[in-house]
Amino acid sequence: MNGAGIDARARAVHAAELLGELARRDEPLGARTTYRAGGNAALLVVATGEGVLHAVSDVVARSGVDVLVVGCGSNLLVPDRGYPGLALVLAGPLERLDVDVPRGELVAGGAVPYPVLARRSAAAGLRGMEWAVGIPGSVGGAVSMNAGGHGAATADRLVGARLFDLRTGASRTAGPGDLALAYRSSNVAAGEVVVEAVFACEIGDPADATDEVASIVRWRRAHQPGGRNAGSVFTNPPGDSAGRLVELAGMKGARVRSAQVSTKHANFIQLDAGGAADDVLELVEVVRAAVAARTGVELATELRVAGRDR
Repeated sequence: MNGAGIDARARAVHAAELLGELARRDEPLGARTTYRAGGNAALLVVATGEGVLHAVSDVVARSGVDVLVVGCGSNLLVPDRGYPGLALVLAGPLERLDVDVPRGELVAGGAVPYPVLARRSAAAGLRGMEWAVGIPGSVGGAVSMNAGGHGAATADRLVGARLFDLRTGASRTAGPGDLALAYRSSNVAAGEVVVEAVFACEIGDPADATDEVASIVRWRRAHQPGGRNAGSVFTNPPGDSAGRLVELAGMKGARVRSAQVSTKHANFIQLDAGGAADDVLELVEVVRAAVAARTGVELATELRVAGRDR
């Protein structure tokens, strides 16, 4: 382990002493991702309310421990060596979803899974968020990366969000413009928690809305692989498709040990059961190099890696 790794572990030990029973030590983290692979977090805290966020913020300031906000783990890869900082998981009241039909509004905690939001709003007859059924992440993650699909994006429906910065203890309320939402990006910092978000919808027919949700689910099952993956690995370059470029470079089906580029959709990387997260990391770089050599395009990753800045 290099010096930086030793320092990170030392900060985590200090943070653990300050947090006491609030923190779990050496807790499985890779198992919380959709790859179901990777190492442990030095510390893990389950935030069951905003009081815990304040407590964690105080410890982050006093210890300097690195912090990672974990949503549904659907866009996250944990290296096999693990994460040497504090992983924060949202739960409890932060999973609350209020569907206000007369106002055409959804008020969702940062931990609410996007498919749950899509299904509940559709069942209530609210239109505009049906596409979110195909996004396997949380509301917080979707706001942070302006998640989208089927010709829509989070920015299209987001009214505003309330955020808490674990590094400074500061809160802010932000509209879509304040968040600098763009294609798969925002100015939400790695240490910021999306506590709550508000979405605007139109009032419609519940049957039509639920039919659209079902149609989107069928389409995704037909065109995208299931199993152990984290969705799209690379962002699409302007005017092009990352999957097309990967296929053009001859990398569809390419394999590095237990990781393989999907033969169903070339922008997905599948991991065998019992496989190694580091095999995915290596395959990502092999694919990037092949695409750059064949097309001159340097693909950017949509996949987040624990321990690396977003």
